[in-house]
Amino acid sequence: MTTPHPQQANQQAYAPAPQAPHGAPAANWQGAPGGSYTSPIPVTRTHLGHAIGSEWTKIKSVRSTMWTLGVFLCLVIGIGLLVAAQTNDADYVNVPFTLPAFFGLVLGQICLITLGVLVISSEYGTGMIRTTFTASPQRHRVLTAKVLIYFAVAFVTSAVAIGLVGLATSAMHSGPEATGTEWVGTVFKGALYVSLLGVLALAVGSMLRHSAGAITAMLGLVLVPAILPAFLMISESTRKIGETMLDYNAPNSLAKIFQLDSEGGHGSPQLWLLVGLTAAALAGAFALLEKRDV
Repeated sequence: MTTPHPQQANQQAYAPAPQAPHGAPAANWQGAPGGSYTSPIPVTRTHLGHAIGSEWTKIKSVRSTMWTLGVFLCLVIGIGLLVAAQTNDADYVNVPFTLPAFFGLVLGQICLITLGVLVISSEYGTGMIRTTFTASPQRHRVLTAKVLIYFAVAFVTSAVAIGLVGLATSAMHSGPEATGTEWVGTVFKGALYVSLLGVLALAVGSMLRHSAGAITAMLGLVLVPAILPAFLMISESTRKIGETMLDYNAPNSLAKIFQLDSEGGHGSPQLWLLVGLTAAALAGAFALLEKRDV
């Protein structure tokens, strides 16, 4: 009997197993049991409601919401009550009882503008927007949810603040001279105006993706039209532009809504202009959101 050489023995020991013919299954091959695999985790199709729930969790969890809305309420209600305490019954013959809230809204609108920018720009600043778009690749759905949640929060907060000032003022000045005018409409229109300003700020924040830049741009949009008419009306060639800008700037628009200027109407043209401007800004924000990288 011939003993194989050690090298030959090693080659035989480590030789590969014989392969099955092409197309034939291996001898020990076994198919997956039960056909297709079913995950035990329930899978549901996402929709706008999920995005709204996510954005509601975000806006109520961050400290900027508490601070900006807290300062807004202090300004509108605090200044409103101080103004109401300094007036008398005869001051409310032809003006609504919500008029004192106007003086607080002139400053308080800056808080809503700041919050509107921070709702979206803060996620770009921290990089959290990548996680948001990974969880919800439909970017338009995310922006829609942010707009809806922010508008609801801003509108309810503004309406409550204006309404409280109106109720307190009517309680202070309930004499026969304080006949007043219908003031429920000023609650709705005043809250709608400042809330739309905040939505406009949100759209600008989405386009600029920078908190400081967007807030500065919005402050310029609010303050410059209130200051520039004084210089434009010096010259006859620019007087018409100055008068139009004076009628449609934010402080004068709010004054017309609260009937501080009885001859200027009730601020409906100014409100519609803001609606159109906000819609145009949102259209630009949606278009850029789909085209640009995160």
